[in-house]
Amino acid sequence: MSTVFQVEKMSCNHCARAVTKAVQTVQPDAEVKIDLATGRVEVSPDLPQPAVAAKAIEEAGYPARLAQ
Repeated sequence: MSTVFQVEKMSCNHCARAVTKAVQTVQPDAEVKIDLATGRVEVSPDLPQPAVAAKAIEEAGYPARLAQ
């Protein structure tokens, strides 16, 4: 299973690295897959507290919410 976020304002590899780093501060062993074109961020394995990861992403400067 995985947790999927919709993240705004990502436009380059630097953005992707910043988002990955933010997620991995919360879940160090997480695998993060980012699609810059759609703003989709998939985190595996499933995060036990996705709101904490979303907050970390937002604190890095990228508005984030759980994707539906």
